[in-house]
Amino acid sequence: MNEFSTLLERLADPGTFPAALATLVDVSGSSYRRAGARLLFTAGGTSFGTLSGGCLEADVLARCARVRETRTPEVATYDTREENDLIWGVGLGCHGVVRILIEPLTASPAWVAPVLAAARARQEARLGVTFGPDRRGTWGTALTMPDDPSASTADCFINTIPPPFRLLVFGAGDDARPLVRFGAALGWEVSVFDPRPTLPTRERFPEAVAWHSGSIDSLLGAAATDQRTGAVIMTHHYVHDLPLLAGLRPRTMAYLGLLGPRARAERLLREAAVLASPSAASPPGDDRLHAPVGLDLGGDGPAAVALSIVSEIQCRLSGREGRPLRERSQPIHPR
Repeated sequence: MNEFSTLLERLADPGTFPAALATLVDVSGSSYRRAGARLLFTAGGTSFGTLSGGCLEADVLARCARVRETRTPEVATYDTREENDLIWGVGLGCHGVVRILIEPLTASPAWVAPVLAAARARQEARLGVTFGPDRRGTWGTALTMPDDPSASTADCFINTIPPPFRLLVFGAGDDARPLVRFGAALGWEVSVFDPRPTLPTRERFPEAVAWHSGSIDSLLGAAATDQRTGAVIMTHHYVHDLPLLAGLRPRTMAYLGLLGPRARAERLLREAAVLASPSAASPPGDDRLHAPVGLDLGGDGPAAVALSIVSEIQCRLSGREGRPLRERSQPIHPR
């Protein structure tokens, strides 16, 4: 479960309130988190989420406690552009300015249920977070539409929230366990599929959200895909990989990976093209397909392989090439 999904669960729980919600609404220069990051301070004094690498949280939490009590929203601005800036006795030198809206919550916000419903329906949700000085009386978060005239870049941060990324792992051998674990740690919804019923189980894959066994046809039938879905085929059995590849390649998805050496992958692709319907077959050079799967990170063993796979998927999702950051001339986070 990703950070925002966990936050939504807390916001749907009546025991959370009264609370304060801090939202990173504006970033200029460098920042550890991007606009849209949130931190929730609950009735019990606990917090969920992060807004920085830990350098701002102490002050933000103190402000949250005040906002929760006074029920008056406020905007906090942190300027860390100078190397020798002193904030609470620590020179941060992060070279950025961030603004954070802190709003009081006495009950579950009206926007929580629609956002949860959108996630279940695999649809985007859109939140507007008003924080500008000219609209102080309307500071806060609300559900908004693309054509909402009240939303403007000057005083309202528009936060488009996609459905969670879904990773389908076909093959439940021991080498799939670190892949499932890494995917879950990234907040992805991971499901495990294998024709052998003793392998895709909750006990072996506690981080997964679903476990499927049975025939290849039944596995494919249980595997819902969309543009926020990735799949990795790693059964280690040619007789299973072939129909899985033929069945998955024509589908709409963001990423499809096939474990194994190049010669094996090329043979599978040739035979899968014969099995697939000509009208549904993916075009040659389909850039969703990664075979062999993973980035060239080196290393050996299941954990290293899993790391190379999740790294490649993350690159695919963010439109990056996986090069060292020291070689990047543009800002790390897109504007």
